[in-house]
Amino acid sequence: MNDINYYSQIKYPLTILREDDGSYYAEYPDLKGCMTIAESFEEIQAMAEDAKLAWLETALEKNIPIPEPKDISSYSGNFKLRIPKSMHKQLSDAAKAEGVSMNQLCVYLLSKELDHPHSA
Repeated sequence: MNDINYYSQIKYPLTILREDDGSYYAEYPDLKGCMTIAESFEEIQAMAEDAKLAWLETALEKNIPIPEPKDISSYSGNFKLRIPKSMHKQLSDAAKAEGVSMNQLCVYLLSKELDHPHSA
């Protein structure tokens, strides 16, 4: 049986979303129920790591099966997207206002939409 050191080194995918109230929500989708919230983007990654360790420790103590991360190796995590210059400016301005990169903002916006899709 593997121990906490083994599981804590596994790179589980982490999803971080910015909520409407400005707080941040993070979860490890492969670890059911493993989530946390933080007031700032700077805090959320450390809080997520703490939540993951607590989740893993509890699972080990209670003999709950710990899944391996889902295989997403066939996806690069990169894709190109052509957008109008006006939208590029809007995204750039919004990212500056939030103090994050445009890439981080786009990931957040896409994640939020994928979690709560609107009907077409």
